[in-house]
Parts: sequence; C-alpha cells; structure tokens
Amino acid sequence: MKPFRRRRRGRVQATFESAEAHLLANLSAQVVELLRDRSGESESSADPLATQLGMGGPALPPDDPVLRRLLPDAYRDDADDAAEFRRFTEQSLVSSKVANAEVLIETLRAGGLDDGPIADSDDGTEVEVELDPAQVQAWLRALTDVRLALAVRLGIETDEDLERLEQSDDDAVIAFGDVYDWLGFVQESLVVALD
Repeated sequence: MKPFRRRRRGRVQATFESAEAHLLANLSAQVVELLRDRSGESESSADPLATQLGMGGPALPPDDPVLRRLLPDAYRDDADDAAEFRRFTEQSLVSSKVANAEVLIETLRAGGLDDGPIADSDDGTEVEVELDPAQVQAWLRALTDVRLALAVRLGIETDEDLERLEQSDDDAVIAFGDVYDWLGFVQESLVVALD
C-alpha cells in the first residue's frame, strides 16, 4: 500500500495492491453480511408510528459477540432502557454501518478493483482510491467496524492480547493478527493525511 496523502479540495488518495484491495472489500462485505443477517427478536406489540417510520427493531441484544460489540447496549445498568433504546435506534445504526462499508467497497471498485478472483500478488495490479471528505468519514467508520470485528474474533481487548497473538503457534492466528495490525496502519495513514 502507498499510504494516503492529501490532494486538492480536501480529498485524499491511496494506492493498494490488488490483493490488499480484495482483502479490504472482503472483510467489509463480511461485516455487511453479519449486520444484515441480524435476527433479534422484535417487540411483540410494535408501536404503529414507529413501524411506519421504520424505527421498530429488535429489543434484545444480539447473540453474536461481534454484533454485540458493533451494536452495544446504550444503558449497561438498565436492561429495560437499553431494550427500548435499541428498539428505536438499531435499524438506523445498522443502516449507517452498512452504508459506510458499501462506500469503502464502491470506492475500491471505482479505483480499479475487479470482482473476479484475487489476482497474482506479483502481477503489479494496483487499485487507486481518491476519497472526498464524506467518503473519508465512511472509510474511517468502516475500518473501525472491521477492526472491532476482528478484535472480537481474535480476543483482543488489551495490549497484552496483541502480544499473545504474536507469540501464538497457530499460523492462522498470526496471519489474522497481521491483518488487524495492517488495518490499523491503513486507518492511521488516513487520519495522518487529514492533518
């Protein structure tokens, strides 16, 4: 990856190898799929006005730990208030997260990412993205969601957990830890380009 750099009119640009762009798109698509598959129990007696406004959603927190991290309770000490808040806000939060991930994927496609199989990493194919300020915000949020999802799956909560991953004997765990670190680099590069 060639890190993000500032362009004119508040835009930023970066260049990814084809395999890196596929990885970003794939991970973002997995988060989208997970969010769209969210199937919590709905309120049994939905408020008719809330239903008309598209605000009626699940009142119970998700079972999946990744979804619990992406869609946390607003009130940890009050289950009733948390359920009520979730019922009226979760659908819009999911829609926002899905939209952010879709912006990331679409800007990669606009930059040259094809939907075919991952090309040979040595073929020199690059994907160049140029983001406007709104797309930058979508990328930052989508990268955060992907990193949170990976952190949950890898059991990362502290710096010590990261050290544990580095010392693992499992090659897959080490590889996903490297992906987690790389995503942090991508995100940091984007933030630095905004300064």
